[in-house]
Amino acid sequence: MGGYGSGRPSSKQKAEHCRSLDVNRLHREGCLHPRRRGNWVWSRDGEEVGRIGYRAEESQFVLDYRVRQQGGDWEQITEIIRITHTVCNYGNKRPYFICPGVVNGRLCGRRVVKLFSGGQYFLCRHCYSIAYSSQSEARYDRMLRRANKLRMALGGEPGTAHWIAHKPKGMWQRTYKRKRFEIEWCENQANLLFIEKFAHLLSLEEREMYFSTSIS
Repeated sequence: MGGYGSGRPSSKQKAEHCRSLDVNRLHREGCLHPRRRGNWVWSRDGEEVGRIGYRAEESQFVLDYRVRQQGGDWEQITEIIRITHTVCNYGNKRPYFICPGVVNGRLCGRRVVKLFSGGQYFLCRHCYSIAYSSQSEARYDRMLRRANKLRMALGGEPGTAHWIAHKPKGMWQRTYKRKRFEIEWCENQANLLFIEKFAHLLSLEEREMYFSTSIS
């Protein structure tokens, strides 16, 4: 397999563990303006953890950086990434990267918002088989995470051990009722999904109690 992305380093990489380039953020920072050049810096807890050089040209974004794989020598990389735009409302344009990955001899060419450093080059998550952590969560965990997000949006604490917060000032009553219903629905679904997964550990009586049906 030749070209960008030759050889997928892992099928278990998580997006949260990879450095990434977000075309929307670059656009907001003015980094996509033709003839603009500089360094893009990643930081964690206020400390710099990495940087790459870049320059913007007409309809493309050029990266200059060094990589070292598996303890080998440092290699200088110049990667050219095409940029396309779609027309939005009111005449605005939205930028997208065109993934330059080549996997199994085929050009990727996907229009994406983010590129990830899953290997030697910055490519889309499909080329590197990168997944978001939430995609590997059990469905009941996703339901609880959704409910907790809604709980905190109302000004309350996450977790079923806490009461759902009272209606925030200025919120419509019907909006508050809808959010309460969604929280309760998500938590109820999480409970049912959790019980279904571990039903084999329950006695027949317990399963009949939880599912309101006779299980032979």
